[in-house]
Amino acid sequence: MAGWMFPRCLFGPRLNRIHRSPEQSRTDGRTGRRGWNYQAKSLERHTDSIIGWASTLWSISYYSSPLLLCYLYRKGYICSSKLVPCGQYVGTVLVCLLGVACLRGWGRWKNSEYLQFLSILEENRNNNIPTNKKKLRCYDFDFSHWPTDFSWTEVSNPKSSKAGVSLLKPEPRTRGTADTILSFVRTMPCHIIGFLITHSFGRRMLYPGSVGLLQKAMRHMLQQGQARLIEEFDGQRNKLVACDGNEIDTMFVDRRRDGGENGQTLVICCEGNAGFYEVGCMNTPLEGGYSVLGWNHPGFAGSTGVPFPQNEANAMDVVIQFAVHKLGFQLGDITVYAWSIGGFTACWAAMSYPEIRSLVLDASFDDLLPLALKVMPDSWRPLVQHTVRQYMNLNNADQLCKYQGPVLLIRRTKDEIITTTGPEDIMSNRGNDLLLKLLQFRYPKVMTDDGIRAVREWLGASSPIEEAYVYSSYEVDDDWCVSVLQSYQTDRDVHYPWSVGEDMTLEGRRQLALFLARKHMRNFDTTHCTPLPFSEFHTPWRL
Repeated sequence: MAGWMFPRCLFGPRLNRIHRSPEQSRTDGRTGRRGWNYQAKSLERHTDSIIGWASTLWSISYYSSPLLLCYLYRKGYICSSKLVPCGQYVGTVLVCLLGVACLRGWGRWKNSEYLQFLSILEENRNNNIPTNKKKLRCYDFDFSHWPTDFSWTEVSNPKSSKAGVSLLKPEPRTRGTADTILSFVRTMPCHIIGFLITHSFGRRMLYPGSVGLLQKAMRHMLQQGQARLIEEFDGQRNKLVACDGNEIDTMFVDRRRDGGENGQTLVICCEGNAGFYEVGCMNTPLEGGYSVLGWNHPGFAGSTGVPFPQNEANAMDVVIQFAVHKLGFQLGDITVYAWSIGGFTACWAAMSYPEIRSLVLDASFDDLLPLALKVMPDSWRPLVQHTVRQYMNLNNADQLCKYQGPVLLIRRTKDEIITTTGPEDIMSNRGNDLLLKLLQFRYPKVMTDDGIRAVREWLGASSPIEEAYVYSSYEVDDDWCVSVLQSYQTDRDVHYPWSVGEDMTLEGRRQLALFLARKHMRNFDTTHCTPLPFSEFHTPWRL
């Protein structure tokens, strides 16, 4: 027994917390599943701290390696006479770390709690049945060792393959063969530079949550958030394998047993560029009694991979498949809720699964390109345009216009992130463009120049009072607008775009444009990163 356990203690996962099981909660009469942090003994605690500091130093060296190499080269350290002693020094450090790892394994081997956890983990690997999985869910440990709960291969899904799900690509400009070859040769340097920028600092600037150092700094906070979801809401952590092989870390809170109407609806939450389900927007629908499924971007916390658009869409696809085929929800019971950059995967889901119930986008934008251009020098404009379109084409509006269902946009009136000139200029908020593009696609005869002008005036209102004044100044009759739209829908029952408004007066089109704008967008008077209270989370308007 000892010979079998020690190697697994040596290479086993880090154990963070032990949650009380539901059976324990019922036995002792306490509410919730309040657990306790794993108490490592002194030998394990000190050796684990040394390994943690070594990992942090390695991360710092990795991210600063370009500057470090330049410094060493200028000082003359990159030569054969200096590299050999350096290699010997590195070898000595590695041997010492191996010794520290062995001591940590010895400390774990002497801890009864760790040995009990390890036996449950091994039992689950040998026989992955529900009773064993239930025992394993009482432990929070390194997610890379967590067994797979669902894989994209378990269902026949025409949208996904080993090559990945399909994305909406920008339309290429038609040219002759000679022009295409000449253009390719001329833009080759741009291709190379764009690739290097994207795969080095570009992706990390866009998704800072994927940076290991930030995750290390937030580790305690993430562990606390995860413990809260499991112990207070009876959340279930699951590992999903997407079609690209990435492992996606998810958390599911089931409210169907509570008997409430909202519990029958599943809200799938898509986080921002530094958001994690442990501390992110899951809390908003949870306050309203909804069943909630949160997931982390590829490269965030327990999820593997990197958050490129293709990987993001692949992850979203397996999350939806998991919700339908493993959790038992119908597509018509699913609402997708996204904050900030999470709008990309939410819009992709709405485009690819048009049967979903509704879509709620909070503080999201229409297209990444204008926001990328605002932070880069003007001289870089061609390079930025090529890089975004080629590698980070977050074209939310184009995808959103493929969806036929109810949509609600929430605009932060003091948003400092998705504005192109600053939070004081509300008209530079890219949420405005997302609304206008959606309405122009769905109601092109209403959103003529006069309709757009009226909506822009409403969007430019600096306060709820001014907003109400603009609305009333156009004498909008809500009942008349509803009757017009219902009459059109009854007579035709067609998909968007609608031709309603083509035989309407100028005043009628303005009224209808403002009515539709107010039904599709709500303002929240705060900044970009303020958590959305449930009072601001509304069911999208449905005619």
